[in-house]
Amino acid sequence: MPRSVGRMRLTTNPTGRRHGLARLSLPAVALALLAAPAWALSEIPEENIEAPPEIIQVPLPPPLGLPSDSPSVGAEDAGDAPEIEGADAPAQPLPEIYYDLELLPEPVRRMRQLIVDACRSGDIEALRPLLGSGDSATVITGSGSEIDPIDFLSEISGDGQGHEIMAILLEVLEAGYVHLDPGEPAEIYLWPYFFAVPLEGLSAPQRVELFKLVTAGDYEDMKSFGSYIFYRAGITPEGRWAFFLAGH
Repeated sequence: MPRSVGRMRLTTNPTGRRHGLARLSLPAVALALLAAPAWALSEIPEENIEAPPEIIQVPLPPPLGLPSDSPSVGAEDAGDAPEIEGADAPAQPLPEIYYDLELLPEPVRRMRQLIVDACRSGDIEALRPLLGSGDSATVITGSGSEIDPIDFLSEISGDGQGHEIMAILLEVLEAGYVHLDPGEPAEIYLWPYFFAVPLEGLSAPQRVELFKLVTAGDYEDMKSFGSYIFYRAGITPEGRWAFFLAGH
């Protein structure tokens, strides 16, 4: 019996037609790896634990380490407050979102297309030659060096053959992308762009695009968490498939 990582919640409209696609969720991935039952993000029960009244709840930081607002200084202390360098610096600009694949470097465009073609083939083994090995191996959430990556992807897929996880990878790579850390050692082309932008600022069309990957309930959970935490994929400028991850 395959070990499933769980699926995103399905909703039904008044006509009885099913809305949305079953999807894997990150918290369910973690739970499946611990051999526990899996739920969607929005279906995981919360423990009713009352926090001690003296503990101050601190909000989660925004994604990508964007600077939080500095504490304000009261008017009575403003004259004595030391000047902090960079305190008035503008927030780091958000990365530009791209859809045009022709803007990708040829090695990146080629690797993306190879992954897409492998997913569309329906054969999980078609991904094996793209995963790399050794220091160049693709990092996959929850898998270790002692686990065959293809066997792992098949095992966490709800159908046990890898078709569900390939469908998710395909939808990830068909979303818009961002180019992060250009010119730096960590330079990467990343799909989907949701990981690099605040979810609260998504436009209506962008939310429709997001709901191809997650449910509306999962979207609300992610906003509470502070960022997109479902699957994402990254390709280096040299065309190496760097990772297929879920989480913050």
